[in-house]
Amino acid sequence: MAKTEQLELDDVDYRILKELSLDGRVSDVSLGDQIKLSATAVARRRKSLEERQAVLSYSANLNLPLLGFNVVVFVAVELSSQAEHALIEFEREVVKCPSVSYCGFVSGDTDFLLMLHVESFEDYDRVYRRELSTLPHVAKIRSSFVIREVARRGTPPVVFEDKA
Repeated sequence: MAKTEQLELDDVDYRILKELSLDGRVSDVSLGDQIKLSATAVARRRKSLEERQAVLSYSANLNLPLLGFNVVVFVAVELSSQAEHALIEFEREVVKCPSVSYCGFVSGDTDFLLMLHVESFEDYDRVYRRELSTLPHVAKIRSSFVIREVARRGTPPVVFEDKA
């Protein structure tokens, strides 16, 4: 796996990133007050962090159960072949599945790990039949349903340990 080049960031950059990870809508004035920096300096640094792609985007953290998506499913997918064309074809099609919120190519017995949000177990049956079972080169699908969510973080706290 190719290693991504790490950005050179100072403690102020990390303090800004930490606050943005908690609230991406925080104003430059408020952020400046929190980290003891002028709003102008915060704006300049935020723009630099965005340009250097330390911040990829801003989004809202939606309450999916409140919107009717009450079930989280982790799906382990094993392909019938690990040939490059099979991987490419699977990846090209899985990103088209509207229920998939995450897909990663992983090591071990499984080839891909997916995370889905569905309305119910019955809805998962529909997703399984219409989306997952139609994916190319699939040999085996194993599903695990989340019983209780213990932690959900956009950014793990370890990112900021000894930096901010």
